[in-house]
Amino acid sequence: MLRRWLTVWCLLGLLLPASAQTLAPGSHELALEHGGRTRGFIVHVPRNYRADRPVPLVLALHGGGGSMEVMARDRLYGLVAQSEASGWIVVFPNGFSRLGGKLATWNAGLCCGAARDRGSDDVGFLRAVVVEVQRRLAVDPRRVFATGMSNGGMMSYRLACGASDVFRAVAAVAGTDGTTDCRPGRPVPVFHIHARDDDRVLFNGGSGSASNTHADFVSVPATVDKWARLNACKGPTETVLKQAGVVCEVRPGCEGGAEVRLCVTDTGGHSWPGGRKALGGKGSSALDATAEIWDFFARQ
Repeated sequence: MLRRWLTVWCLLGLLLPASAQTLAPGSHELALEHGGRTRGFIVHVPRNYRADRPVPLVLALHGGGGSMEVMARDRLYGLVAQSEASGWIVVFPNGFSRLGGKLATWNAGLCCGAARDRGSDDVGFLRAVVVEVQRRLAVDPRRVFATGMSNGGMMSYRLACGASDVFRAVAAVAGTDGTTDCRPGRPVPVFHIHARDDDRVLFNGGSGSASNTHADFVSVPATVDKWARLNACKGPTETVLKQAGVVCEVRPGCEGGAEVRLCVTDTGGHSWPGGRKALGGKGSSALDATAEIWDFFARQ
């Protein structure tokens, strides 16, 4: 079914003149050619979208072994509902896959899977996705963001490192920064959310007992320290939220007003706080990750 829809959208893109290649409110499956492969992405346009009013754009990147359809499920992440509430466009790209879009991964440096092993140009693909969406919809080029779960969160960090000219800020959930060469062209606001009891991407680093990749993941503290250095943050860490089950901290005094923010939940494991796991179970109820990420992006 997915391939059939993608084929239809590709044909429409070839047949329609540029002036007609706009998208109505709702969700649309599209595709583009990159690196010799046809790769898909879902675009959700909110009901109140107007072509004469540029709006922010958020790329939401699925976890390793997932797909764009999984990330777009509102009962899991609530991102489509958030798009409708905020009036922002949300795009769900598909990672590198040899199985028709299923069991996809992102080449985020240290992780993961076939995307990493084959050197997939996922930064280039996601740049191309943004260009294609901007061609069809009124997007504010100063307010393009990326967020992701697990391997998708790691990919968000790679975008901050290698595509800071496109992405204003990034937010990662349960996925640390595994890049080895990070040279952002400017200070990039980053927001990290992680459960202390994550059993896949361990809070203090290493290979989680439940990890499918068994990579030696970077720790959460090392990730936050790295971005505090990259953004030249000065001053002691400030606690901005402390309540049952969650603590949030900010590194102050960063160059260019960049914010380095961390929220840690006590429980929830490898999950999206406030959401549900695709294979059953829930994330921590102490924090609504989707709402917090949107608030963070709105401040940038």
